[in-house]
Amino acid sequence: MKFSTRAEYGLQAMANLARYYPTQKNIQQISREENIPAKYLERLMGELRKNNLVCSFQGKNGGYVLIKNPRLIKVGQIIEILEGSLSPMECADVECQTTCSCSSSRVWLKLGKQIRKTLYAIKLSELI
Repeated sequence: MKFSTRAEYGLQAMANLARYYPTQKNIQQISREENIPAKYLERLMGELRKNNLVCSFQGKNGGYVLIKNPRLIKVGQIIEILEGSLSPMECADVECQTTCSCSSSRVWLKLGKQIRKTLYAIKLSELI
């Protein structure tokens, strides 16, 4: 299983906001400090805003801030928002657990559960 730069950059940006929580930061600051292209970062932050992990403020002094304390945000939550399902195979999605009958489904279901368990056990505050 491979994650894309969406997960990598998203975690970096969220860790950056966590370091300065509850202070807001603008895209240019985060982009410069984390070496993430600003336009790409803007899209990622939009996704995180839509999913209620950050809120944004408009205007000259605008920026982003975490909606809640970094100790309450799980890494798995961030990755799932940016990457989609954490399941290693389509057949390992939660909906499929009762209908899958292929012989390898048990492997993918167990692996998927462990991935979720591991990523949801890590708090954003642990990255700073």
